[in-house]
Amino acid sequence: MKSPASPRRVAISLEMQWGYKRHLEVYAGCQRYAEEAGWECSINPAVDAELRVSAAKKPPFDGVIARVTQSLATAAQKARVPVVNTWLNTPVKNLPSIFPDYEAVGVMAAEHLLGRGFRQFGYLGYKRDIDSRLELRGFNKTIEAAGFQCSPHHFSRTALIKRDGWPEFYAGLEKWVEAWKPPIGVFVTQDLYGRYLHDVCRKAGLHVSQDVAIVGRENEPTICGAPTPTLTSIDLGYEQIGYRAAEMLDRLMNGEAPPASPELVAPLELIPRQSTDSFAATDHIVARALRFIAENCHHRIEVKHVAEAVATTRRTLERRFRLSVERSIAEEITRFRLERAKRRMVETDEPLKTVARDSGFLDSNHFYKTFVRVEGTTPTQYRDERQR
Repeated sequence: MKSPASPRRVAISLEMQWGYKRHLEVYAGCQRYAEEAGWECSINPAVDAELRVSAAKKPPFDGVIARVTQSLATAAQKARVPVVNTWLNTPVKNLPSIFPDYEAVGVMAAEHLLGRGFRQFGYLGYKRDIDSRLELRGFNKTIEAAGFQCSPHHFSRTALIKRDGWPEFYAGLEKWVEAWKPPIGVFVTQDLYGRYLHDVCRKAGLHVSQDVAIVGRENEPTICGAPTPTLTSIDLGYEQIGYRAAEMLDRLMNGEAPPASPELVAPLELIPRQSTDSFAATDHIVARALRFIAENCHHRIEVKHVAEAVATTRRTLERRFRLSVERSIAEEITRFRLERAKRRMVETDEPLKTVARDSGFLDSNHFYKTFVRVEGTTPTQYRDERQR
């Protein structure tokens, strides 16, 4: 990748004032590529206006990366300036574009909830947005292949932001939740709506994660990280999208033909947190036991303590566990402890000794051996990979 004699001037217009990862991290990826290529980049929310003003002169930019509006598309076409679009729901057709693979996002959410043992499923998303339609397609395809069905609930994004839109939105959520037959696993189109859904579930007397497991999308750290329960979410890898958008623009500025269809970027990873800590169980005794484990796994609890908490014998509970979740009580305690430890390793810089103690393990040696046996890698390797 060689820099031209005169640095290329690139405008970036990504609505960064909203402060969401889908804008800020795309910008970070663009800038990373720009530094490697030697570009001169500027943030310009009014790039369409500048292109129109300079219509009779040399354009002020050699290329644009943007959430492309109709106004910008028209101005760029007249100025013969290449643009790369990162906005899936743009009204403009046939733009060189790069997007998250939303259908793969839906598949990832479904596989996670199926792996947690859920047999009832819900989806919360927008009525008309393309991303909601695609991720629901992937979600449905995956759970239907496993022999199950989904109960979707859609709402209008534009109606919600109106002054009187909130009561209608909230009432719709309440009605939807009332129709559930828990335990149920729910995929939500964005993390913030996962928080709204949690509030409705709590009001209805449903426990997240034992009665309801929630998977969000975007992995917004502030929204996902507090309050408890923390929110499981899918990181879409927006920085990679920004980097690849800049790569695409570079090719266009070099005279290459635009791609025939949008490029799709696979989701980065699903970050498990407390909202999906449970393993679904229709057996009410096992469900109570799972809730006790989820709430107390960081203490030195043993199998006998779980049996005492649900007022049954150890032998009876072991048998019901095997029938319901196909794991032993001890295995379930270990699974919850490991999930807690993995979260703390990714979200904090605490020493592994502290992580082990606060996750309920006897000591760091016990934690290390258990982690390697179950995860197939060391705690240090796991932390380095995830934090990187």
